[in-house]
Amino acid sequence: MASRGKRLNTAYESFDKLAEHSIADAVKLVLDNKKTKFDETVEIAMNLGVDPRHADQMVRGVVSLPNGTGKAVRVAVFAKDAKADEARDAGADLVGADDLAEKIQGGEIEFDRCIATPDMMAVVGRLGKVLGPKGLMPNPKLGTVTPNVAEAVKSAKGGEIEFRVEKAGIIHAGVGKSSFSAEALEQNVQAFVDAIIRAKPSGAKGTYVKRATISSTMGPGVRLDVANLSS
Repeated sequence: MASRGKRLNTAYESFDKLAEHSIADAVKLVLDNKKTKFDETVEIAMNLGVDPRHADQMVRGVVSLPNGTGKAVRVAVFAKDAKADEARDAGADLVGADDLAEKIQGGEIEFDRCIATPDMMAVVGRLGKVLGPKGLMPNPKLGTVTPNVAEAVKSAKGGEIEFRVEKAGIIHAGVGKSSFSAEALEQNVQAFVDAIIRAKPSGAKGTYVKRATISSTMGPGVRLDVANLSS
């Protein structure tokens, strides 16, 4: 295991790293310990009591962060004709059909979200082995296979993020930037936590949220009081 640097060690000495905090107090600690000059991403990681190898324990969905992510999101849309025009007018970065599929097959994946109209899924389906492992495959349950491409593009650009639990039962996401106000970060963290709690699968047994931590890119992890996370 790599040793922590002097700056990070100093940060951990400023508070009890095993103590659990309210969202407001945790955000304050994260911002107080920001020492870098660049605008760090503030992230949340949650350990869930689920085994995603079982279908009835999968946790997946989307959530709109009230204050956005602070990150420029590049959106690709599979659409034709009028729907393609709608996507472009809504701010999509890449729009196409077979031509876009060819670029992706060739390794050009220059986007963060992928949206498709239902009639384009025959084309998109051939890209499953490329987009699937990257979490970019359009999915009707996530609102990324839809005839309402303009609305989907605007949501993706405006702070809507996807989440999916990993094999070890961990789910994580960026919920803002260290330049955000404390209040904005608190609201984003609460929105994400609420979405995870609402997404509790039917097969989850015992303790659902085992541990939750927020941190900035280069900062210390601050534990959240999991017993009092619901808004």
